[in-house]
Amino acid sequence: MVTAGVFLIIRCSPLFECVPSVLSLIVVVGAATAFMAATSGLVQNDLKKVIAYSTCSQLGYMVFVCGLSGYTASLFHLSTHAFFKALLFLSAGAVIHAVVGEQDMRKFGGLARLLPYTYAAFFVGSIALMGVPFLSGFYSKDLILEIAGGS
Repeated sequence: MVTAGVFLIIRCSPLFECVPSVLSLIVVVGAATAFMAATSGLVQNDLKKVIAYSTCSQLGYMVFVCGLSGYTASLFHLSTHAFFKALLFLSAGAVIHAVVGEQDMRKFGGLARLLPYTYAAFFVGSIALMGVPFLSGFYSKDLILEIAGGS
């Protein structure tokens, strides 16, 4: 449901293209959202909150590129983001289950030996989110940067 707003912006793109000042507002709101959510996520200790703030930050990128009329890039990032974020939330659920409901990351330690497959899944999801080359996050974020650099 959190991505419904981005999808609505994409679907209403013909309306937004008629008013350039609205597109400028969308760019500012998207950039501010990406920055504020990423900054807030840095100071969280709860595992699921960190992932949720990361999602908000990625939504900011999607809204930002919509303001630059890069609707296909936004939809592409929305699709790729759904897959690696699902992997992260499923891995987080496995970690929380393994540590008997604890979500405070300050209390985690040595879980790579205890949960090697979950660790590997979390690692792959994390590097895809970071945009490491040859993973889906790289291609969608590169397209966003290309559009932003060309404006």
